[in-house]
Amino acid sequence: MAKQIFVNLPVKDLQKSIQFFTQLGYSFNKEFTDDKAGCMVISEAIYVMLLVEPFFKTFTNNGICDTSRHTECINCLSADSREDVDAVVAKAVALGATTPKAPQDHGIMYGHGFTDLDGHHWEYMFMEPDAAN
Repeated sequence: MAKQIFVNLPVKDLQKSIQFFTQLGYSFNKEFTDDKAGCMVISEAIYVMLLVEPFFKTFTNNGICDTSRHTECINCLSADSREDVDAVVAKAVALGATTPKAPQDHGIMYGHGFTDLDGHHWEYMFMEPDAAN
């Protein structure tokens, strides 16, 4: 059986975050979305739970990362082409995201990313199909 992953991220304004990611093309599972959490669907096996900060804090005894000063993680997703990488980053920036670094071109692999409204780092990468074999 294939495993699923649920990435949990704290957000300050859930509705703004849902709007941001909806405009990037992601959908939300309404069954697991309410005023405390939004279940963003990446694929049949990958979900991102956007949790308002007070609700997020109920899952941990640690503090929430100050993303203006620290990187908690880098969420990296694959893309179908270099153009798709550039398009999603450009769209995210138009919606208020920032880019922490310039695009990275390693020949067989190309990537670029953005920092979302809450400072979470997202990377999109394309790998030449022959390189993965």
